[in-house]
Amino acid sequence: MSELNEIRYHLDELRKRVLRIVIVIGIITIFILTFHAEPIEFAGLTLYYPTPEPLDNIAAQITKHMKDNLVPEDVQLIQTAPGQAFFAQVYISALVGMVAGMPVIVKELVGFIKPALKENEINVSRSISLPAIGLFVSGCIFSYYLVIPYILDFLYRYGESAGLVTFLNVIDFVTFVLQFLLAFGLSFQLPLVMYAITASGMIDSDFWRKNIRYAIVIIVIFGAVITPDGSGVTMWFIAGPMIGLYLAGMGIIERKQRKKLSTT
Repeated sequence: MSELNEIRYHLDELRKRVLRIVIVIGIITIFILTFHAEPIEFAGLTLYYPTPEPLDNIAAQITKHMKDNLVPEDVQLIQTAPGQAFFAQVYISALVGMVAGMPVIVKELVGFIKPALKENEINVSRSISLPAIGLFVSGCIFSYYLVIPYILDFLYRYGESAGLVTFLNVIDFVTFVLQFLLAFGLSFQLPLVMYAITASGMIDSDFWRKNIRYAIVIIVIFGAVITPDGSGVTMWFIAGPMIGLYLAGMGIIERKQRKKLSTT
């Protein structure tokens, strides 16, 4: 009976923490869908302040920015059914809510697993919270400016070479972009996950070098699964940076291990 009560307690605790996360993301999402970011010049800098404008909201401004910076030339971004632009803005707002609410998400997740952690694991979880947020945002920025434009341009060159006029549905476009933003935001956590597992004592620092071949195979398969075409080229836009992140994580872990041995 006590085990059943303990399970109920953990489920109730999980429900409360998930509810807090949902509320925070929901508030930010509604804000993005309700307000417009109005620019203002101050001391030579362009700052922004929110004004109520549900139609020309921040999500619509982000959609325009994505269209101007990511959609290849001669490709028309269109809406083929009523409400598609609205739902695209909802998707964008939810992603912004996840990114902006990342401190709360990390805090709640760490708080939930904290009772099951040992003392050294608790210290590790505290030390990686801020880097996890920074790496997620860095992954999104890297994907947005250095990966997505080249993937879209590469894929739509096929239509251009065939003399076709290409139309891109706004929902498909937004889903495609958000898919890559999330994939890179999560994949940039790889060095941190490697460090956390090693620092918690689950495995030794030599594990990552010994299993590098298997890691590369898994990463390449992951890149092939989440890329939208079967050309075998675009998957390297994902797999290449992830292999680099794996090597970086391995190098950091080995460097810390050598430093630790030299001080003992």
